[in-house]
Amino acid sequence: MTQPLYESTIRSLPLLGRGKVRDIYALDAERLLIVTSDRLSAFDVVLPDPIPRKGQVLSALANFWFERLAGVIPNQLTGIDPESVVAPDERDQVHGRALVVKRLKPLPIEAVVRGYIIGGGWKDYLATGAVCGIRLPAGLKQAAKLAEPLFTPSTKAELGTHDENIDFAACERLVGAALAAQVRDTAIKLYTQARDYAAGRGIIIADTKFEFGLDAAGILHLIDEALTPDSSRFWPAASYQEGISPPSFDKQFVRDYLETLDWNKQAPAPKLPAEIIAKTSAKYVDAYERLTGKKLA
Repeated sequence: MTQPLYESTIRSLPLLGRGKVRDIYALDAERLLIVTSDRLSAFDVVLPDPIPRKGQVLSALANFWFERLAGVIPNQLTGIDPESVVAPDERDQVHGRALVVKRLKPLPIEAVVRGYIIGGGWKDYLATGAVCGIRLPAGLKQAAKLAEPLFTPSTKAELGTHDENIDFAACERLVGAALAAQVRDTAIKLYTQARDYAAGRGIIIADTKFEFGLDAAGILHLIDEALTPDSSRFWPAASYQEGISPPSFDKQFVRDYLETLDWNKQAPAPKLPAEIIAKTSAKYVDAYERLTGKKLA
């Protein structure tokens, strides 16, 4: 197994920026190299410890979903081998964890789809009886399956700040009514197809978030990542029940650990114990292998 990669150092290409997890480099005017590190963020703060194999899982699983859902919407992939665009001594940094993607104009929203009521949606429901302004029936239990998937968009936060849930009217104001409707309908279709596939693999996709971008012709594309343990809640169907927060294959495991600490959820984040790091890595790999039916290379 290769060493965890906390931060890439590609010098053969210009660095455009670093996100919570991904490092973005310019390839040319039309393409980018995106390197998925092993960094993990929780509560919008990047933790100091890398999670081994996490970047590999995110890249491999995103590729799996991009291919599987290509009939729903075009995506960012170019098909170019990332190892072919960097210097020979940099190939180990991109092997199995990078994508060469189209340069697209990202929309200023995250397209969240909820199939179950959990997390921030559950807290919103307890306080208001609604999620992002959408009224729900009274008496729902934590982790209950919703009658229909909900589109609950949010704004995109700067690094170190929190995304903000918005209602559909605010989404329309940000991107326009026609594009907002296209994003909503596409996101729900992507989620529904993925949910139904995952159910056959013994995994519940409780919720997920998608990001979209436009090309020069104004055609909507799926970008960033798709249906990974970083952008989704995956629950084992065999142990699911209403009324509790189910065990998960995603970084909720780390969030739950951090909630036991006396930490104000501001940077700097506390270091993680070796046991938590190892268990989190195993959960990511397990999610990939269950969903794809393949061993992680």
